[in-house]
Amino acid sequence: MAVMIDFPRRKHGQISPPVEYADLRQREGLVRSQLPNGSTVWLVTRHQDVRTVLTSPQISSNPTHEGFPNLGDVQTVPLPEQIPGWFVGYDQPDHGRFRKTLIPEFTVRKIRELRPAIEKIVNSRVDAMLAAGPPADLVNDFALPVPSLVICAMLGVPYSDHEFFEEHTRTLVRFTSTQEEREEAVGALVTYLNRLVSIKQRFRGTDLISKLLAGDSLTAEEIVGVGLLLLIAGHETTANNIAIGTVMLLLNRQWIGDPRAVEEVLRFASVADLVSLRVAVEDVEIGGELIRAGEGIVPLVAAANHDVEAFDRAAEFDPSRPAKHHVAFGYGVHQCLGQNLVRAEIEIAYQVLFSRIPTLDLAMPVEDLPFKYDGILFGVHELPVTWTAD
Repeated sequence: MAVMIDFPRRKHGQISPPVEYADLRQREGLVRSQLPNGSTVWLVTRHQDVRTVLTSPQISSNPTHEGFPNLGDVQTVPLPEQIPGWFVGYDQPDHGRFRKTLIPEFTVRKIRELRPAIEKIVNSRVDAMLAAGPPADLVNDFALPVPSLVICAMLGVPYSDHEFFEEHTRTLVRFTSTQEEREEAVGALVTYLNRLVSIKQRFRGTDLISKLLAGDSLTAEEIVGVGLLLLIAGHETTANNIAIGTVMLLLNRQWIGDPRAVEEVLRFASVADLVSLRVAVEDVEIGGELIRAGEGIVPLVAAANHDVEAFDRAAEFDPSRPAKHHVAFGYGVHQCLGQNLVRAEIEIAYQVLFSRIPTLDLAMPVEDLPFKYDGILFGVHELPVTWTAD
């Protein structure tokens, strides 16, 4: 019989994944854990097992299946009827239809063409920080505005509305939000995107939403869901990576300026540790354990990315390691569509930030930083920094 454990959490002041992950990887088979709503799930922690879960046709990402896990007290993953087009919750072939339509907009070549625009945005945020002078909150002054500006420009969303969608996004990614708060946030965001799509149906531009409307593979209702997914994922996850990565580089200054730091930040911090929730739709064996149809599965991305069988000295921050086989962006057909964009944004953010503010430093001890322990994404709520003003 599988061991039942408390759900592991990152410790206060800790960037590294929960210390319990190392112990779980060494156990035979898998372990089970009880969620706040009383349901139980299988925890998957080994690198190879996580990749198997994320590619198995017997395992689904569709939250409508009985047994799909919710990490909060209420439904934390949008249902298809709530947001049609929220395609990360679709299985094949529906998922593939959306992905095929969107892939051309996120290729390496396409993102390379966007780099000058990203560099301009990053430099403008550094200009604003320098003009205001130290100290600053690197989250609100830099890490959050950069990806928000980028994804707004891509989608054709007015950046003047950023506080609206950022506020509602925070509600959706918090475990502590009530069902009423979540439904209100979803309703407000869907209403906003519906209005935006309606406007673009009449006044087309060169943005992604306009391009999708000009095609015939997605309905207007589906484009609303796609736009909402890209808007949320396009700023929240990247902002967390930029902020946490900045902390890690300030703690390991010898790696500042090394472009390999991007991949290591993604692996080490694994801010999307809890995103890839799954449920078995058929009996399936994972890690020597039989998982029955209808049982929930939580593949722990950070645990996989710290597996010493996959990464030598996994607990160390070492950008010189070959780390491209990490699963920070997931794995298989559901691997993050925007990973090329995320990498470019993080790389440019670090390059510009540290070259233009070489004396940047934390304004408080790292253990006192307000880390995000209350949501599906790891990060930091605020990041007080300072530097030597000219």
